[in-house]
Amino acid sequence: MNNALIERVDAEYGQAEQKAAQYFASLHKQLMNHTYTTELTQDIHLWQKKHIHRFPWLSFLSRSKRKPDPQDVQRYIHWLNVSGKLDDYLDRSISYIYMRDLGKALDSPDTQARIQRVVQDTKRYFLQSASQSNREPDYISLAALYRWSQKENVESAIIWVMNKLKGVAANIPEELDAENAQRKLIKIILGVVLHVTDDMNEETPSDERAQRLDAAIRLGYSYGLTYPFIDDLLDSQALTVDEKEQYSLMIREALLTGVVPDIKEWKGEHHDVIQYVHAELREAFEYIHNYQRPETQRTFLQQSYVFFQSQEIDRAKALSNGHYSNEELYVPIIIKSSSSRLIVRSVLSAPEDEGFDLRTFYYGIYNQLADDFADMFDDLAEGAVTPYTYYLTYRDQRPDLINPYELYWTVISHLIHDVYHSDDQTREVILDRAINGLKRCKERLGQPKYNEIMDILASSQPEFNRLVQKMVQKADDVDFLDKLLRDQVVIHLRQDKKEKQEFVDTIRTVRKQINKELPISKPSELHEMKETLIDAANYSLQGDGKRIRPILTWVMGVREYGLQEAAIVPLLRSLEYMHTASLIFDDLPTQDNAPTRRGRSTLHHLHNSATAELTGLYLIQRAIGEQSSLDRFDAQTVLSLIRYSAQKAEDMCMGQAMDLNSKGKVLNLEQLNQICFYKTGIAFEAALVMPAILAQVPESEIHTLKKFAYHAGIAFQIKDDLLDLVGDHLVLGKPAGQDVLNNNSTFVSILGEEDAKKEMWEHYCKATDALHEMRKTIPFLRHLLDYIIGRER
Repeated sequence: MNNALIERVDAEYGQAEQKAAQYFASLHKQLMNHTYTTELTQDIHLWQKKHIHRFPWLSFLSRSKRKPDPQDVQRYIHWLNVSGKLDDYLDRSISYIYMRDLGKALDSPDTQARIQRVVQDTKRYFLQSASQSNREPDYISLAALYRWSQKENVESAIIWVMNKLKGVAANIPEELDAENAQRKLIKIILGVVLHVTDDMNEETPSDERAQRLDAAIRLGYSYGLTYPFIDDLLDSQALTVDEKEQYSLMIREALLTGVVPDIKEWKGEHHDVIQYVHAELREAFEYIHNYQRPETQRTFLQQSYVFFQSQEIDRAKALSNGHYSNEELYVPIIIKSSSSRLIVRSVLSAPEDEGFDLRTFYYGIYNQLADDFADMFDDLAEGAVTPYTYYLTYRDQRPDLINPYELYWTVISHLIHDVYHSDDQTREVILDRAINGLKRCKERLGQPKYNEIMDILASSQPEFNRLVQKMVQKADDVDFLDKLLRDQVVIHLRQDKKEKQEFVDTIRTVRKQINKELPISKPSELHEMKETLIDAANYSLQGDGKRIRPILTWVMGVREYGLQEAAIVPLLRSLEYMHTASLIFDDLPTQDNAPTRRGRSTLHHLHNSATAELTGLYLIQRAIGEQSSLDRFDAQTVLSLIRYSAQKAEDMCMGQAMDLNSKGKVLNLEQLNQICFYKTGIAFEAALVMPAILAQVPESEIHTLKKFAYHAGIAFQIKDDLLDLVGDHLVLGKPAGQDVLNNNSTFVSILGEEDAKKEMWEHYCKATDALHEMRKTIPFLRHLLDYIIGRER
């Protein structure tokens, strides 16, 4: 690399280091003079008037009767509203976000007006959500997210980013936390979107608004990707020491030159991981670069280099080294904690704002020290060097070490009085946040452990600590919406991961059971031709089928309706016999003329068309026989099921006839939806409705199941059409591109690839709406929907 270039960026980092050192020296002086305790004592006495009730025992009794667990978000929001606390709760929450993420000063009338608009909008949203008790909260619902994207005309960006997040979760090394990576990415995307949203108003043209939001979503992901794939990856044990050095050099070269270098010859065993990460980061880097104006590109690269260099310096520290100076511990933290938010504005090519830059610079270490306090025991267990872990390790040997907890309160005093000019609202929000952080820590650690850590960190200022601990014990109304939502997202991601694993395990286990039940046995005395038909039927049944329909029937029948597993085995067989018969017919030369199915030659290729046709008819008759053998159920109920099955078989034949008649014709969307439902949706419906018939559930629930099946079936077919366009035939188990070859009208040929994706998500949302109409939540069906739109085969 160019030596002059290296010297220039090193000089720029030196300037950032000098500025951070001056700030640290100022904080150190305030800490040593103990001016922060005097100022904050006065601040807390003013602040407590709003947060400590005159009759705490009465407040406790009232609260214990009325205040619900905040984890029950809907009830909690309702309680805040009826108790008259919701406006203040949202005001401090939104104010904090404006300070932290947008770098705003709360004493600005314009900022206050914006905050109040957001408060009212947020209040309306949560009160409306609280009235929909059976719905998944919108902030953790893919369907709600897509509905928002439709309202803002940014569907393509949301589909893109959801696929990207899925890719990150699937490809992230196992040494990294996939849930945490997704959470960080979502948080950064929201932060960038918030910047853009705040910069617009009601007068912004809708086209411009959509364009800017689309870019914000993509920019947020592109910038956010650096956290799991640079910061977390280099902090983890996923790469060897030599690989980390190679990787760091690649990143440094990209930030110095503005061009992502090729991987070239990778020396190490994790080439596949690096190849994926490199491709994603290159795409992200180039998107940011192409979005920016030329005059902001240099600022972005400079700030990014400073940020990366400060991380590298911090990363090189070892907890076993007991000789780091206070400056070595804190200066890189000041640099990286401020740079991470300054970069957002350069990513967006936002105009320079000196006030924002200064506030963000001073504010960063407050946020970092709060995070390090919350994570200190996890960091200590991992051997990470932070101000807290270092102080806890060496405080007895190093009396010169600054206590990070005392520095934290010094920063708070500095922010309130020197940066935000003793503004009342700023004092309110920052102290709310500080006391809330200590309350959460106490709850997380338990009282004995909390007292132990406070004895270590707060013992040098006993009077001030007594005041603070009094606030921690007695102060009320200090919780924040972002913490509530963060906790909910974490809970949701964990629950979703658990449910997804249960979904996968159920499919694997039940599929294995069904596969054992499917083969048709041969009687001892068997005519040669019937033996040929049985062999042909078993050949088709033994392919690598997904068995989604009988699995769905098993889940609904056994798990949801409590039917005995052995009692419905004939129904499971009948569904797969019917489905396999339909595939045999679909593949015939007179229809789709497919050479392979389920990864093997189609039946008419193995034998001939006549044998294939007869085998299909044979399987249909076997299916009817299986249904008639459901002898553990009421005879009238079984007759109703057979009657329903016959009607659906007729409908499927009609759908296939409609499909064949449409070849070479240009269909409209309504016609294609109709064909698709009769060909695909009917089978989903039957898999859901047949066990419901046996369980004699109310007709209203059957109607809801049919609605779900209709939209899930169409979403399934659209995904099939998309896979036929871009899928890998080795993964699909059949040739891709058959629709074009056969001149079939598909969702892709009618709508185009992008609009076909939008139509798939529209049906996903409508199927989700149907699930909300069910009398109880059925996680398997929700994950089935996710599987339908996310599958690769």
